[in-house]
Amino acid sequence: MPLDSPLDVVREEEGSVHLLCGEALIAEAHSRTEVQVEVPAPVSPREARVAATRYRGPAEGIFSRCFVCGRAREDAFGVFAGTVEGRQLVASPWTPPSWTGDAAGRVRPEFVWAVLDCPTYFALYTGEASPQSVLGRFTACVDAQIAVGEEYVVIAWPIEVDGRKRHAGSAVLSADGATLAVARALLIEPRAE
Repeated sequence: MPLDSPLDVVREEEGSVHLLCGEALIAEAHSRTEVQVEVPAPVSPREARVAATRYRGPAEGIFSRCFVCGRAREDAFGVFAGTVEGRQLVASPWTPPSWTGDAAGRVRPEFVWAVLDCPTYFALYTGEASPQSVLGRFTACVDAQIAVGEEYVVIAWPIEVDGRKRHAGSAVLSADGATLAVARALLIEPRAE
């Protein structure tokens, strides 16, 4: 489907939203759902800063222009999730800029969701290869206020591999390790040609 295709948004009474291209369902969202993940032990801000030095995203290519983790964007969030020594997860510090917040200084949910998304790829692919993978499903919940200008820790970890399907979890943690937001992602590797 070309990027300039017209899309229709259909809102349901129970809080669901469907995105359609003609008759084809492109995406759906539900306002009330639980995220089924077990968040690992927290990572300290110091550990997250060290992990970010191990970020594998290249300065050019597929991830370089990403809004969250792109090295080639001056306005990127700088969430450079790298491996944490001795653990099967990735981490990065994150200080939300002021423009991500509402009038009360709370980071808007769409920005929290974006920050929860990107690190899941790097949690699933910590080796040398960086295969193509697309997001198939993403469920997130912001449980507590995240304020602009404060430093947080973003973590992500692998959950399960089922053929071409890969599941990962992610979380935004306060500096003292409290879980503020969680997500579960399903990434799918395209079929080999």
